[in-house]
Amino acid sequence: MFGNRVKIDDGLLMKAKKCSELAGYADVEEFVNHVLEKEITKILGSDDEQQSDAEVKKRLQGLGYIE
Repeated sequence: MFGNRVKIDDGLLMKAKKCSELAGYADVEEFVNHVLEKEITKILGSDDEQQSDAEVKKRLQGLGYIE
């Protein structure tokens, strides 16, 4: 990923490197990507959940329960 960079505090980066090694990740970038994906999914939900919500809303509209 060239061009995409995020600045991380040196102390936090050292902790992330240590965690990535202890957890068996190939490198700190793989660890950080995994942690970010988990947190983003927790906050936003997965695409499947969002799609399911849209499908439920469409069904409820079709049945006349909501506009």
